[in-house]
Amino acid sequence: MYAIVDIAGQQLKVSKDQYVYAPKMEGETGATVSFDKVLLLDNGKGVEVGAPLVKGAKVSGKILEHVKGDKLIVFKKKRRKGYAVKNGHRQQYTKVQIESIG
Repeated sequence: MYAIVDIAGQQLKVSKDQYVYAPKMEGETGATVSFDKVLLLDNGKGVEVGAPLVKGAKVSGKILEHVKGDKLIVFKKKRRKGYAVKNGHRQQYTKVQIESIG
């Protein structure tokens, strides 16, 4: 059993008891979150495809922690000008455990 869910503009394939790193969302550690934008639902008997959403379908999960992703280096340079800038960036994510799909 799995579902494809739209979380903050990203489409993620989720199944029960799976950990998902979603873009940072509001809520404290241990809080319950629900996702209503279910695009596809596979319950083992058949596949329901939404147009654009599956009616009555909902995925719920629990926030485990807020984490930062790997560091990305942003380097800008213009040749023959003596211009070079180096910056780093770490995206913030929320680790969510999927509890139920239905």
